[in-house]
Amino acid sequence: MSRVGKKPIVYNPKEVEVTPGEGTVQVKGPKGTLSQPVHRLMAVETSSGAILVTPTASSRLSRSLHGLTRTLIANMITGVTQGFKKELEINGVGYRAQVQGKNLTLHLGYSHPIVVPAPDGIHFEVEKNRVTVGGVDKQLVGQVAANLRSLKPPEPYKGKGIKYVEEKIRRKEGKTGAK
Repeated sequence: MSRVGKKPIVYNPKEVEVTPGEGTVQVKGPKGTLSQPVHRLMAVETSSGAILVTPTASSRLSRSLHGLTRTLIANMITGVTQGFKKELEINGVGYRAQVQGKNLTLHLGYSHPIVVPAPDGIHFEVEKNRVTVGGVDKQLVGQVAANLRSLKPPEPYKGKGIKYVEEKIRRKEGKTGAK
């Protein structure tokens, strides 16, 4: 059995309401509601303040899904209580971002501004050259941040582009003059 999967998920039942259903788990909290399909080889049981995920069979697939299912449910509980966020940094002369309604408008050196609509459950915040992508769904927050970064990935010579705040860019040396 999975070491991660064996650990119970402890939560505060006053804040979070967990409803295991037929093939799904639904989590409601102060920041929103999330639902996750659960494979038929996994059984989700709730007791007062703890969730336990157990495999119903002893196949290779059930062993591989055990820790994954537990982690997905734990991330749902973290999302509806605290939320997730990713910070991106924009570097470059004239590169800037601004929030207009629910949309994010980016000026990245192209001939036109790029308008990125916020998917449901995602919000953008801009402070100087930092863009924060926040929401309750960890996978969706990461995917939206990756999509923003792919609009203008950082280049290795001057470091211009969009990068994660914690990301290190390997810089290259430019051309040297002829001798």
